[in-house]
Amino acid sequence: MIVCVCRRVSDREIARHARAGMSFDDIQFELGVATQCGRCEGCARDVVQQCSASHPVAAIHAQPQGQVIQLASHITESRAWNSSHHSAAA
Repeated sequence: MIVCVCRRVSDREIARHARAGMSFDDIQFELGVATQCGRCEGCARDVVQQCSASHPVAAIHAQPQGQVIQLASHITESRAWNSSHHSAAA
């Protein structure tokens, strides 16, 4: 279904980006959703919220007792993401 008529952005596109860990602001910047007339903003935010809540990002951390899976609400909150991101940048 087309959510943003002005930019021709579908709910599937928004959901795909949200499941990848992007926030509404990130998706808005990337796809241009809710940047013209603004009528789609509520629906677009609902799609992002539903997808973010139903598909949290998992990060695996090694602990003395074994591996522990910690769920993060956003990919940049993941310690595994941050450590690999910083080491790649260094």
